[in-house]
Amino acid sequence: MSIENTTQNVREMAGKSGGFGNTIKFVMDEGVIYLDGTGEANTVSNEDKDADCTVKVAKEDLDAMLAGDLNPMNAFMGGKLKVDGDMGVAMKLQALFD
Repeated sequence: MSIENTTQNVREMAGKSGGFGNTIKFVMDEGVIYLDGTGEANTVSNEDKDADCTVKVAKEDLDAMLAGDLNPMNAFMGGKLKVDGDMGVAMKLQALFD
């Protein structure tokens, strides 16, 4: 799956709810996915901008989380993702992607 497909999957999942009040950036070897939840609706792009929380993760692990095959907390505890910035924002991801 390409970065464009992963970005579209994030866009679809984030679009199911209103803005979550923060910004988060997923950093992968293939590129960046930036989720801005500060407006009425969540917006997703591939811009590399400052975010409240940055999640470093392999694209295949992010794809697995989006598909429901990998629990984000298990990924964190297993070292598959690293969080820089506001951990509270990272915790919101579980609800956002349900």
